Amino acid sequence: MDSKPKFFQKHPLLKDLLSLAVFVVCVVVGTLVLNAFVFRSYNVVGSSMENTLHNDDRIIVNRLPVTWSHFWGSEYVPERGQVIVFANGEATGPLTCEAPVGKADQYIIKRVIAFPGERVTVKDGVLTVYNEEHPNGFSPDEATRVDENNGPKEYSSGEVDMVVPEGEIFVAGDNREGSHSFDSRSGLGTVPYCRIIGPAAIRIYPFDKIRTF
Repeated sequence: MDSKPKFFQKHPLLKDLLSLAVFVVCVVVGTLVLNAFVFRSYNVVGSSMENTLHNDDRIIVNRLPVTWSHFWGSEYVPERGQVIVFANGEATGPLTCEAPVGKADQYIIKRVIAFPGERVTVKDGVLTVYNEEHPNGFSPDEATRVDENNGPKEYSSGEVDMVVPEGEIFVAGDNREGSHSFDSRSGLGTVPYCRIIGPAAIRIYPFDKIRTF
């Protein structure tokens, strides 16, 4: 029977350092996996989503629906009225699926308004969506406007009359008066499905205003 001490018995400090290194690597890899495929956190910047979300609110975005859709080889399609985060593109033209480079506002948060083939108009401050089920038009905000302090504001600035292209969605901030929200009404363009990071799941800060979406 070999009674010689094993290497790590002779060098306990090295064993501890190796264990610590393995632990750190596991934490880093686990964090990267969670961030890529499960959830991400973002700070809200600006007033474009008031009164639903405010500047410096911290939200968690659910990546699982996007990950699951991509696993099956399809694009994730959000629900109307959902608050989503998506990757920003060039502010001077339509969004593409190319990765944004050097953008100050690399990610944008808005509400889903309309889908491919639907017509969207903004006239006299009213945003309306037309489709086969509603040929006379309907308000996409009826189910999401809780009250004047929670949900999309009733008045929408601008003049819009467009049909949403295939593979893209029309988005808008909840604070649509004036220039508060840069969105599909005001130069951002429609957003390709491939740019969607995921739907907002929960606001975790401020702590006295924690809520789910």
